[in-house]
Amino acid sequence: MEGNLAHVARMIGDPARAEMLGALLGGEALTSGELARRAGVAPATASEHLARLVDGGLVVRRSSGRHRYYALAGPDVAVALEGLARISPDGGTAARRDSPEMQALRFARTCYDHLAGGLGVRLADTLLERGFIAPDGFAVTDTGRDWLRTLDIDLDELRKGRRALTRQCLDWTERRDHLAGAVGAALASAMLERRWLVRIDGSRALRLTLRGREGLYRSLALEIDTPS
Repeated sequence: MEGNLAHVARMIGDPARAEMLGALLGGEALTSGELARRAGVAPATASEHLARLVDGGLVVRRSSGRHRYYALAGPDVAVALEGLARISPDGGTAARRDSPEMQALRFARTCYDHLAGGLGVRLADTLLERGFIAPDGFAVTDTGRDWLRTLDIDLDELRKGRRALTRQCLDWTERRDHLAGAVGAALASAMLERRWLVRIDGSRALRLTLRGREGLYRSLALEIDTPS
């Protein structure tokens, strides 16, 4: 086991590969050119790094026409990366920590395929307060199932998958739980499809739209103040 851990640690520990993995943590599949820009390395160097990540089982490569896209190998990889982020020291200058980019990440972002950041935690808190999920494991209640239907999310269909329906995921910026699992992913997808949330280019941060603020208030009586 120690040898395998050391191998994975070496793959993640390289700064360029760590940047690439962080970019893929947003849940989107990206090209090698996009990942090269995110990591600040030459395209040829990015290709070498990506080949190692694919061989190591952390990343998968998909082809679409002439293009090749890269994505995390699965939710387990995302969980491991988020765990490392939680135990990492809060490094960087005060200016970097308070930068608009970091503020946007802290407010709302994708954690692989579900909602994280302050907005994700607020959403989980509200679902608990409304009795839509239970404190123990965030299991969906009967009233929660009815509420999910208002967003065209069918819990019975989600149960057909192999993935856990719900999971508590400790947020690395908020240090509190947000909702993960198949239900968390379905909620994030529903909010993106409705344009309640939009992706910020070049980041896994999300922006809450006016439509999203209105939708959250109508659906959950949840009032959200966006960061200035």
